[in-house]
Amino acid sequence: MSSLTDRYLAATLRAVPAPRREEIATELRASIEDMIDDRTGGGQDAATAEREVLTELGHPERLAARYADRRLQLIGPTYYLVWQRLLRRLLSTIPGAVGVLVGVVQATVGDHPGGAIGSGISAAIQTAVQIAFWVTLCFAILERTDASLKLPEWGVDQLPEAPVERDVRLTDTCASVATILLTLAFLPWQHFRSWVSGTGGERIPLLDPTLWRSWLPVLAAVLVASLVLEVVKYRTGRWTWSLVAVNALLDLAFAVPVVWLLLTERLLNPDLVARFSWLRDGDGLGIATRVSVVVVAAITLWDVVESVVKARRHNAPRHDG
Repeated sequence: MSSLTDRYLAATLRAVPAPRREEIATELRASIEDMIDDRTGGGQDAATAEREVLTELGHPERLAARYADRRLQLIGPTYYLVWQRLLRRLLSTIPGAVGVLVGVVQATVGDHPGGAIGSGISAAIQTAVQIAFWVTLCFAILERTDASLKLPEWGVDQLPEAPVERDVRLTDTCASVATILLTLAFLPWQHFRSWVSGTGGERIPLLDPTLWRSWLPVLAAVLVASLVLEVVKYRTGRWTWSLVAVNALLDLAFAVPVVWLLLTERLLNPDLVARFSWLRDGDGLGIATRVSVVVVAAITLWDVVESVVKARRHNAPRHDG
């Protein structure tokens, strides 16, 4: 575990401009060491002196603001950091979740599935605006009325651990989550909003409707579990061997039933096959099946191999040259 000073420096430097980080790090570390030496020279214990010095320096983000000559002020500085932290957390989760939910509902049960993406984006933006307005208004009122939230004083025990290099990036996680959500939404969408119509104008589901009593709920459950895995993986920040094993199991739990249903000609709706001559006549269905099996197997193998490679790279012993 890193020392309190290292953690304090890491927390402070995160909030200062990148070009000045090295300069500030050198200056701040030297100042802290001098202050600790002054106290230990008077007979104080080094660990106690370090804690007292860092406590006197105050919250790392406030110190960083002084270095960067940046004001921490909404209406006043009292609750600025609390407002900033709360707003970041709310805006990083709620608008996206609302947008995805609205988009999925619009695509599956709404009257205009084609506008699902636009509806989701619009809902996310409106939610973000509402959150920013009401949270800011509440904190502005608190500042102007001098209301006390009786927040605990900052102490060195609140310092986060020094940041570690992440092997799982937010962009990759967002892409994976979006893909899983689209696949999950496709299951009910293809049943109720299929783009294929029969001779009488009725919608023809793409997948065999009888699978709703057997395999489709299982596949949906696997997708939900995969969503949970993506969240856990991002919070962990790297591939561990246990995550690799769970990922491989989920990949196989989805791929094996799909391949089996394809090979036994039970995945596609028989009415869909009968609707298109290129599937119905000759070996059209067989060719489509073989291509689909190869694609599913390739995607599954790629995902498993990629997770193993990343886990080995992260867990490989490092030698200092």
